[in-house]
Amino acid sequence: MRRTNTFEVVPQSDEDEELLRRLLDASAALWNEINYERRENYADPDGDVWDISEYRGRYGGVLGASTVQQIERKNREAWRSFFSLQKKGEANGKPGYWGNTEDGRELRTYIRNTSYSVEWGDYSRLEILVGKDLKDEYGLGHRERLRLEIRGEPNWKEYDKQGRLELFLDEQAQSFRAFQPVTIDDSRLASPLASEEAALDIGANNLVACTTTTGTQLLYEGRDLFERFRESTREIARLQSLLDDRRYSSHRIRSLYRRRTRRRDHAQDALARDLIERLHAEGVSTVYVGALTDILDTHWSVRANEKTHNFWAFRAFIKRLACTAEEYGMTVEVRSEAWTSQECLQCGSTDRTTRHRDTLTCPCGFEAHADLTASETFLRRHTDVARPMARPVRLKWDDHDWSESPRSVPNEERTNPQVASVGR
Repeated sequence: MRRTNTFEVVPQSDEDEELLRRLLDASAALWNEINYERRENYADPDGDVWDISEYRGRYGGVLGASTVQQIERKNREAWRSFFSLQKKGEANGKPGYWGNTEDGRELRTYIRNTSYSVEWGDYSRLEILVGKDLKDEYGLGHRERLRLEIRGEPNWKEYDKQGRLELFLDEQAQSFRAFQPVTIDDSRLASPLASEEAALDIGANNLVACTTTTGTQLLYEGRDLFERFRESTREIARLQSLLDDRRYSSHRIRSLYRRRTRRRDHAQDALARDLIERLHAEGVSTVYVGALTDILDTHWSVRANEKTHNFWAFRAFIKRLACTAEEYGMTVEVRSEAWTSQECLQCGSTDRTTRHRDTLTCPCGFEAHADLTASETFLRRHTDVARPMARPVRLKWDDHDWSESPRSVPNEERTNPQVASVGR
């Protein structure tokens, strides 16, 4: 099973930092050249996107032949992804560049799995291969690698195989970071504590509303996160309006795009981890989540669709969720959740209910929190829910963790006493 370790990379001296920056800058320059050639071939009716020049002779002395190969391969993967999305009608642009000399390049590189080593301990370190020209210039021995300190506590110190290392400068934090894919043995995974089940409602205002067969309900709020996402989007639009006609982007715009994406991804990664750990403690073994088509069809407003399409990155979140659940022996099943956001839990009506913000009401007297109701309805379609619902737990994001909000979700008694209570 594949997993990823994330850690900070710290050069030991100004000279080491300069060497590392030159390595990443050369990688960006190589990517841009390869990508420019492929874009030109794509525009040429007789051109072949896969037919590119030989770059090892020009960049091998700085990067090393294996790193040149990895960047060529990564670019090829980007173009394959573009053609795959284009075939589905989902492509939104050809692979882009990693900045330029004038506006600043995106400093990033990819190191082959045999061209680096990681050692964890009291003095954790990363050693990476660099080209002969850089070795000679900075006084590294013929077989010596650039040695860098690393900080962070990896999830997977023991693994069977490591993959291609991604090393980049995080402009927001002004620090170097690395992603290390690893393959681990399934025997290291946890197992479910019981056979309980849970259902998730992916909301436009609340990121996730969850109901379990144990009677637990969780509500992850998303308003603050989305507003910050929209602020970044508005600032990007403002900066784009100031560009002259010959330019389509700038270093500042690319930086905002990356910051916006990383902030969202960080929150979603943490949400998936927090949710799965809570569900594992509840003994949940199966998690139901709504199909993408149901979610996209549910929301009709421009604002809601902006959340669903741009902010939520639904497919990526489900992949994160399933990946995290796998560590605990839990399964994530995508099922239809059609009409769950409109169905009254008390009388079953879907055409008489009314939603106003977070509240779902029905003429029969039912009134409850709309997203929590939807998650409970979704769960009831796939399993028996015999236990009454406990007081829902509301969680908020503080840029680092999801923590329980002091503003709890109050319960309301339903008209039908046989139906469990749901928080508003």
